[in-house]
Amino acid sequence: MKLLYYPGTDSLYIELQPQPGAEVREVANGLNVDLDASGEVVGFDIDHASKRFDLSTLETVALPLKTPHEA
Repeated sequence: MKLLYYPGTDSLYIELQPQPGAEVREVANGLNVDLDASGEVVGFDIDHASKRFDLSTLETVALPLKTPHEA
């Protein structure tokens, strides 16, 4: 999973899968979902992200993270 912020457009992209999107659906005003060719969610794009959220911190809770030697 990757979080990508684009200051030029003030958008935050949450990449769930590295596949390219084949279709984009707007599910709410300023929230788009990218789907791959089989309809699986590959990411979310949030417009005007810095106006909607505090982007100064990132917190994770109970993620099953692997250390580099486990990969």
